[in-house]
Amino acid sequence: MTTRRMILAGTAGLALGARAAQAAWEPSRPVQLIVGFAPGGGADLAGRAIAAAAGPLFPTPLVVMNRPGAGGAIAAQHVAGLPPDGLNLLVGGGSESTSLPAFRDLPYDPKTSFRSIIRLTRQPLLIVTRKSGRFADLPAAIAAAKRDPGGISHASSGIGSIYHAVFVLLSQAAGVELLHVPFTGGAPSLQATLAGTVELAVLAPEEMAGLVQGGEVRPLAVASESRLPGFPDVPTLRELGWNVVVENMKGLSAPAGLPDEIATVLHDRFRRAMAEPAWKTFLDRTGAMEGYLDGPGFQAAMDGVLDALRASVRKA
Repeated sequence: MTTRRMILAGTAGLALGARAAQAAWEPSRPVQLIVGFAPGGGADLAGRAIAAAAGPLFPTPLVVMNRPGAGGAIAAQHVAGLPPDGLNLLVGGGSESTSLPAFRDLPYDPKTSFRSIIRLTRQPLLIVTRKSGRFADLPAAIAAAKRDPGGISHASSGIGSIYHAVFVLLSQAAGVELLHVPFTGGAPSLQATLAGTVELAVLAPEEMAGLVQGGEVRPLAVASESRLPGFPDVPTLRELGWNVVVENMKGLSAPAGLPDEIATVLHDRFRRAMAEPAWKTFLDRTGAMEGYLDGPGFQAAMDGVLDALRASVRKA
């Protein structure tokens, strides 16, 4: 009898475990991936690529929504105020999380208003100009800025954005004054650069994919620790004599308070999506660099960049 009871209890336990597994969280309606920049920029491209790769893993659609403005802060504020139900995720990790808070107070706290889910990419940042522009290299642009303070314009994806931060730190390091012209994302910045409205811009590799080979854009420097495999002839800012290192990153975060169960499901499915052909194609096509970190690692990486930028801004 004892053996029979043990068998029955074990069978019941297996049945309960199976029902629990079946009852794991699933979204009840479409999951929104909210991007704080205009369509066509780095955050938008990454968001659409991971949505395409992860779509088959979810029972409801993954929908990319653009809420551009204020360097990504409008989207971040929106997501921070939503219920932590797993149905609204911020495609963040850049300006709204790591640079804007270094420049001004925001209606959310980048360290406590969100629960990070997964980091998807590391994004090197390149300073570029038109191929037909007047600067053959970055030292020539800096020399012109020294002769004409405020006369050399640069684009960014918004005041306090991480693209803006690159030029703020470069201006401090080089001792020059540049004219800042903010836009709502990398794509409008690129358009302005190609049109000659501005002379310099910061872009991620995926935002200018094909334009370098097509002879439309000239990369002048990269703000990474080392040169990029895809642009081996482009020097780092450190090589040129300015100790500036800034990289962007992209990942997914939910409003603070997201339950562990939902966070685990989201992390695991998006992690699986990073092995899918649609995601690998995005990386190969754009030159973006895979930068996987789990949720806590992603949050720590963002906090580290923010702390470093805050220290630099305070010294300015």
